[in-house]
Amino acid sequence: MPKRENQKPVPVFGPETFRFVRELARNNRKPWMDRHRDRYRDFVVAPMRGLLDRLTPAVLRLDPGFDVSGRMGRNFSRINRDIRFARDKSPYRPQMYLKFGAPLGPEDADCQLYVGVAAETVTAGLRLYHSGRRSPTAQLVLPRVGEHHAWLERQRRRLVRRYESYWYGVERGEWTKHAGWPVEPDEWKKLKGWVVRRKMTPAAACRSAFPGEIERVFRELYPIYCFTAMPDWKP
Repeated sequence: MPKRENQKPVPVFGPETFRFVRELARNNRKPWMDRHRDRYRDFVVAPMRGLLDRLTPAVLRLDPGFDVSGRMGRNFSRINRDIRFARDKSPYRPQMYLKFGAPLGPEDADCQLYVGVAAETVTAGLRLYHSGRRSPTAQLVLPRVGEHHAWLERQRRRLVRRYESYWYGVERGEWTKHAGWPVEPDEWKKLKGWVVRRKMTPAAACRSAFPGEIERVFRELYPIYCFTAMPDWKP
């Protein structure tokens, strides 16, 4: 039915979404998933696609180049884990991500705006990963960090009270997590991943205002996305 002009927006997520994810975390086996696959489609996949539809106009206003095709891998994370080389052999991820980035290069863009749904929490923000100094992200960002250090520090001051930030470097072959904002050139030379996020409760995600809150997160973090992902970025 068409939406009436004064009809209030309905929540995208409900308690069943988080109930399913909690139960999957406790029963992470293929026989269980096979029995509950309809619940996965109804309470996880369908709401995430609904959130994509709700966010698409705002995302394209930020950047018409964002991929909003709705494809698995591009916009949605896969629930199946690649366990070939993993110590943890559980076959499924007990979380789901909706992500937006430019459709460049590999399937997963180096930098994305994202929403993540897990059993006990919801996160929204920006995440960046790259494979080394020759990656597209490193080639773009490393020269900028030294030249525009003051700009990056202003972003930190603007966002630090509302967002959690942490970054990863590799030490002795192992990924190591560092709390805080990477603003110094020496930190960026070591950096392999960076997450800036806001944490919310499942109850907040079940409110009708939730998509609007995500739009605000994306607007606030979009300047950092441009800094890390856009070849033609200017301060």
